[in-house]
Amino acid sequence: MSVATISTTWFDEWASQAACTGQDPDSLFVRGKAQHEAKAVCKTCPVLAQCLAEALDNRTEFGVWGGMTERERRALLRKRPDITSWKIALRAGMEAQVKSA
Repeated sequence: MSVATISTTWFDEWASQAACTGQDPDSLFVRGKAQHEAKAVCKTCPVLAQCLAEALDNRTEFGVWGGMTERERRALLRKRPDITSWKIALRAGMEAQVKSA
C-alpha cells in the first residue's frame, strides 16, 4: 500500500493528482456513515487544500471535497464569511507553514 505525501506546493491543475482519481466518483457522493469512508481517502491526499478551496469557492453542495462533507463546508462558510477566496486563503496558509518550518 502506498502512502501519498501531503504537498507543500500549490498546484492549480490539481485534479489529476488527487488521491480519489481513478475511484468510482459515486463513492464520494454518499450520505451518513459512508461519508467517513470517503473522507478517509482525503487524509493522505497531496492536493487536499486545492480540492477544498475549489469546493468552498464554488459553493459545491454535494459530496466529500477536501476532506469535508457538505455540512462541514457549510459550517465553515458560515463561520468565515470574511473570506472571499478560499484559494487565496488556503494557499497563503500553506506558504506560511512552509516558511515557519
